[in-house]
Amino acid sequence: MEWSWSVAYDVMPRLAAGLVVTVQATLVGALVAYVLGLALAILKMSPCRLVAWSSYWSSEFVRRTPLLVQLYFLFYVLPDLGIFLEPFAAGVIGLGLHFSTYTSEVFRAGIENVPKGQWEAARSLNYSTIQTWRHVVLPQAIPPMIPPLANYLITMFKETPLLAAITVVELFNAANIYSNSHYKYLEPMTLVGTFFLLVSIPAAALAIRLENAFRRKA
Repeated sequence: MEWSWSVAYDVMPRLAAGLVVTVQATLVGALVAYVLGLALAILKMSPCRLVAWSSYWSSEFVRRTPLLVQLYFLFYVLPDLGIFLEPFAAGVIGLGLHFSTYTSEVFRAGIENVPKGQWEAARSLNYSTIQTWRHVVLPQAIPPMIPPLANYLITMFKETPLLAAITVVELFNAANIYSNSHYKYLEPMTLVGTFFLLVSIPAAALAIRLENAFRRKA
């Protein structure tokens, strides 16, 4: 088995296109995960026990089941119920739903770390609930959340090869299609690993710097 630069050059445009899809799926999926995660965190802290209990156990159900199974359900099972999703949409929803259960815990911990005196001060100023969250709670709660949220973003990026199971032509699937049609696996798969490293390592280093920065401020 020898490395062939001609094969590497031939597959590179397909991998570049697949990388674009991978990054898009990661960013959109992260946006869904962050928005749903924040909403889920608020529901978990609801004074209504039924709402808090339902939110907690639905979150646990999603977290304790494999992402791959969830992707299959969204793409292959929902059509039996009359719900049809494009592969990319199903992949983004799957990533977002799955990782929202993790980000919700980050948001919940950050919100609960805001001193109770801050809530009382907001009430003494006659802030509405929305004003309290917007001007008092979230500005203090979100900065310490940035490092763990960045780590989940990196993890989501590395989980995107699972989208190949629902026919999304992301980075891994682009290499896999080429390899199966040309019977060349060394170059495409090596390049896939290289692409993931080139993106993940700087992103992880940035997450560490953010974490250290917030520790120094604490």
